[in-house]
Amino acid sequence: MAFPEQRPRRLRRTPALRRLVSQTSLSVNDLVAPLFVKEGITAAEPVISMPGVSQHTIVSLRAETRALVALGVPAIMLFGVPQHKDALGTSADDPNGIVQLAIRALKDDHGDDLVVMVDNCLDEYTDHGHCGILTPAGAVDNDATLDRYASIAIAQAQAGADVVAPSGMMDGQVGAIRAALDAVGATDTTILAYAAKYASALYGPFRDAAECAPKFGDRKSYQMDPANAREAIDEVALDLNEGADMVMVKPALAYLDIIATLRNEFSAPLAAYHVSGEYAMVQAGAQLGWIDGDAVAMEHMLAIKRAGADIVITYFARRVAELLQ
Repeated sequence: MAFPEQRPRRLRRTPALRRLVSQTSLSVNDLVAPLFVKEGITAAEPVISMPGVSQHTIVSLRAETRALVALGVPAIMLFGVPQHKDALGTSADDPNGIVQLAIRALKDDHGDDLVVMVDNCLDEYTDHGHCGILTPAGAVDNDATLDRYASIAIAQAQAGADVVAPSGMMDGQVGAIRAALDAVGATDTTILAYAAKYASALYGPFRDAAECAPKFGDRKSYQMDPANAREAIDEVALDLNEGADMVMVKPALAYLDIIATLRNEFSAPLAAYHVSGEYAMVQAGAQLGWIDGDAVAMEHMLAIKRAGADIVITYFARRVAELLQ
């Protein structure tokens, strides 16, 4: 007699059966690769705290992107590391700034075969390392910062970016950017809002790669408190009402509950950023021989998808794409 409680085990018996009844799918189409492009270097420079990740020249960026496209990865997200930094982050919207040059190069190479996403923030470009313009007292001036984000979005769109991704968590940033883009005729430029970006301790390696650690204080006054879950619903609703086309949760693994909640609340495309600290921990454990890095990376991707994310932004994008071949 076959007992019903045996059914799950029978369905796990072979790899083909497991694939047939799998409840979560992971595809190369789900992946976005974050890439760093740095001004003033002549060869790619490895990021020590993120094994396998480099700060790229435009030449090496084009080569890395070609490899990603050949593997079927549909999108990259660009972060710029300029030579010149100042209080206003003026390199961020310079038409000849490093990111704008990189956008043009990648669109020349790939056209509509690649989605070029671009981070829209100021921390990589300011000499103080904060995500906005500062008041004389050293606090971030929300409204003055919105004007800068709008100008940056226009420069990125005019360079050819498909998606601009405001990450500074300023109130009203999506509305300001959408209005600015529409005013210059960039009505087709998509906005991916970092809608639920938490003040996480997992961003350290990214700050090495982007050279954007704050020179004083922290970002807890504008990024979300890790203790707050319901607030994420409000933040996403605000961004969608202001014109966001897609929304993001950052980080991913420590916030799977947030991803799942937002998936149940909203139908808009939902991205999750598997951040630098999450990546670095896996790489460090793998280098020490304590874990199987590839297996853990794939498990992380499945967990993020299982929670409800449509899109996974991850430094593992190239490796995962290779494993999915």
